[in-house]
Amino acid sequence: MAGPTHSLPEYADRVLTMAEQIPPGRVLTYGDIAGLLGEGGPRQVGRALALYGGAVPWWRVVRADGKLLPGHERRALEHYRAEGTPLRAGAGPGDTPRLDLKRARWNGDAPGDGDGVASAGDGGGGAAAHRHQLPASSGAAAGRPSVRGTPGKGRATGADWRSVS
Repeated sequence: MAGPTHSLPEYADRVLTMAEQIPPGRVLTYGDIAGLLGEGGPRQVGRALALYGGAVPWWRVVRADGKLLPGHERRALEHYRAEGTPLRAGAGPGDTPRLDLKRARWNGDAPGDGDGVASAGDGGGGAAAHRHQLPASSGAAAGRPSVRGTPGKGRATGADWRSVS
């Protein structure tokens, strides 16, 4: 007997689909994703990832100040180092490193096609002014299940793409 399936809210599906598309070694801020989706804000993106994002590369969606996610610093840092994500030293000796957003922020290009920078500053809103790739539709509209298993435990993958300016 199959376990219960859970309905994934459409907004959360869009957030998770975007997080799945960020290449290894690159990041987007919570605000970048909200801006790209044209809906919600950084807190809504963070909430969707907290509730449903256990099976997507959550460490690639970051705070606008470059600080690592509180309570998940060690796990995130392992992922960043394994993927070669640009980091910079913490403020003081022995402090946890921060992300180097100027070098790590994804601009929507395929890996190796650009410099990975979505905006010149470290703020969360600059990416919307640059060209990005967005999923053309949510998972349900694309004919794939919205969620498999329990929230945060499974994600269908794949996306159709379209360019937006």
